[in-house]
Amino acid sequence: MVAAVVRPSCRGLLVLTLAGLLVRLLFAFLEPATYPIADETMWIKWGTEILPSPEVAFSPLRLRFIFHPPLYLYFVGSVFALFGSLEAVKIAQCVLGALLVPALGLIGARVFGERTGLLAAGLAAFYPEIVWFSSHFWVETLFTVLLWWAFERLLGADGSGSSGAAALAGLLWGLAVLARETVLYFLPLAAAWLAWRRVGGGRRAALYLATALLVILPWTWRNWIVFGAFVPVSTAGALNLWQGNTRLSRQEVYEQYWAVHGRMEKYRFARQKGIEAILERQPWWIFEKLGDEMPEYWAAHGQPVVHLERGAYGDVPRPLALTAIGVVLAPYLAVLGLFVAGIAMLPRHRALPLLLVFLVYYVLLHVAAHGYPRYRLPSLPVLFLVAAHGWVSWWKASRPAVDRPHRLAAGAVALALALSVGPSLWAWVTKPWPPPWATETPAEPPSADQGSGEG
Repeated sequence: MVAAVVRPSCRGLLVLTLAGLLVRLLFAFLEPATYPIADETMWIKWGTEILPSPEVAFSPLRLRFIFHPPLYLYFVGSVFALFGSLEAVKIAQCVLGALLVPALGLIGARVFGERTGLLAAGLAAFYPEIVWFSSHFWVETLFTVLLWWAFERLLGADGSGSSGAAALAGLLWGLAVLARETVLYFLPLAAAWLAWRRVGGGRRAALYLATALLVILPWTWRNWIVFGAFVPVSTAGALNLWQGNTRLSRQEVYEQYWAVHGRMEKYRFARQKGIEAILERQPWWIFEKLGDEMPEYWAAHGQPVVHLERGAYGDVPRPLALTAIGVVLAPYLAVLGLFVAGIAMLPRHRALPLLLVFLVYYVLLHVAAHGYPRYRLPSLPVLFLVAAHGWVSWWKASRPAVDRPHRLAAGAVALALALSVGPSLWAWVTKPWPPPWATETPAEPPSADQGSGEG
């Protein structure tokens, strides 16, 4: 028997989606003059020069690109080839980014109810950091939208028993993996959830898994053909694992990494060094990593702030800079507070374990490597959904009773977040602008794909 599906108001969801699109477009056109930094320069160079060049001509077999997954590169390159400008890429990202709004609206309504769905959609529409990414050349916008529409169709397949929804969820999940490999390893867990305790769930789970693999495996085969090695998607994870666990300085890691000739040789070397570094730190490794990486992952910081600190907007007066930082960080801190409230009042719903386990998985994945505020962006929708539920539950005339297990869970989450966010908040209070520690903000990992055809 299939439970009735609660859907948010189509009109309300449409209004929020269009409002989210308008905000993104306005920001794209009104953002102060800036320039790309870190990996943005790599995506632009490869997407506008190398990928469409006569030597490559969009052919995966002629493209010497493996450090990062390929989908965002092809997104940038295709839009640029069609319209001939990076402004067109920004506009396409604005349109794409606005599609996160209905995805969260539908998920929120299905799990928590219509009002929560609309509030979660509103957070997706106007959350400053998400809006900012739509106008910059990072994979986050593309990846986050694909991932959360994959979740929406996964929940749809589970709720309606639709094989088509399961196949579409697999297609979207596979594309998300080709945008960022981190969700590849959650694929079996999602399939197991879909199969668990539902009539026909096993068949739908197999279809979901098979469709995702059919999207991913052609790129795996391409890596074998071009580079002669088994690389499921990309090689960046090996370097991230090494630099996140070694006792060496970042500069020492980079020097050793670049001293190795060949992309595959670099990949194998970094992977081996990462495993050795983890083994050397046993048995206290996980506790050390939680203490090191949780404050980085959950820091009261963000990529727009990094952009500002690095001078990409030029010399910004201190009052204006602090106002911009407040606009970015205040909603983040508010969402964290409401998330704790939502944890205290979580209902029983089959989808909630999937969403919460994904959040834990995504955090621990970065704890195992290294945390960074930008990396948490794809996991923020879980916070939006639970925070929206917390707000709606708090303001209802008859609030749900909070039992002892829920209070303990909320208290544990509040303590973990306080310990994680506290150091960065203290740094903002005690350091002047520009903060001296801004220069210590974790650098983006060096990209082997920035080279000129090393193989």
